[in-house]
Amino acid sequence: MELFLVIPVVVLVLVGGLQLVGVARSRLELAGAARDGARVAATSPDPRRAVEAALAALPPEIRPRARVTVTRPSLPGRQARVVVTVRHQLGTPFPPGVGFDLSAAAAMTVER
Repeated sequence: MELFLVIPVVVLVLVGGLQLVGVARSRLELAGAARDGARVAATSPDPRRAVEAALAALPPEIRPRARVTVTRPSLPGRQARVVVTVRHQLGTPFPPGVGFDLSAAAAMTVER
């Protein structure tokens, strides 16, 4: 009898752990994309190139849902900032459409 009470709790903990791993992976991917976009924004005056670089660094399944914001001052020595945001959808025991926004930001000094 106690086994039947404990099994759902164990399954819930395992599913929660898998969801947490997925969130961590997505967060690392976003941080890498923001860093790549900031690197391009610091060296190129065209913000579209930074957006393209950030999107290219993301996995193909995330790209359509990603939003990239670039703030680049025209003066060298100031900080160019790139923010990448994506809506993370939770998986199987949760209803479809349940999720939350994940974002990562990176800044680099404008060189030219």
